[in-house]
Amino acid sequence: MRTKTVDLEQQETITKDSVTIKVNAVLWFRVVDPAAAIIKVANFNQAVYQLSVTALRNIIGQHQLDEVLKERQQINATLQGLVDAATEPWGVKIEMVEIKDVEIPESMQRAMAREAEAIREKRARIIKAEAELEASIKLTQGARQMEESPIALELRRLQMLSEIGIDNNTTTIVMVPSEFTQAAKSLTQLAGKS
Repeated sequence: MRTKTVDLEQQETITKDSVTIKVNAVLWFRVVDPAAAIIKVANFNQAVYQLSVTALRNIIGQHQLDEVLKERQQINATLQGLVDAATEPWGVKIEMVEIKDVEIPESMQRAMAREAEAIREKRARIIKAEAELEASIKLTQGARQMEESPIALELRRLQMLSEIGIDNNTTTIVMVPSEFTQAAKSLTQLAGKS
């Protein structure tokens, strides 16, 4: 009447989305009614094992591969309920069922890896695009503020000069204040009219 542990050997089965996988599980059960376990079934150990293997294959066939990989606890609970209901008349209580391993074909593993990589690439591109959008909005706001205040533009130019100097750069940049360029433009236009 003690709890017994049974390894359900690896079963090759097909998921609902037609992927052939290999699954193995562990089953824990105990006899709660010894008379029923001996009288109502010829070999309760073998009967529990065969019923569990069949139920495992059937349950996997009702789920898609993603569900088998992500929803193991739910599948375990369903499997336990099915086997327990069937073994109850035999005086056997199924205490727990756990899927141990799910072996996926190598070609499917490669396909899943490519899919995961594509999803990560998509996320990275979206994040980069959002960052570029945010940067362009900030640059536009900065440009508007500088347009309203020419002195802010000159302060930014001076700041850029100091930043260039920090990098030990040998290139010298001479920046002409915007008032000079505006005045030169006006003079050029006046000279062109006369």
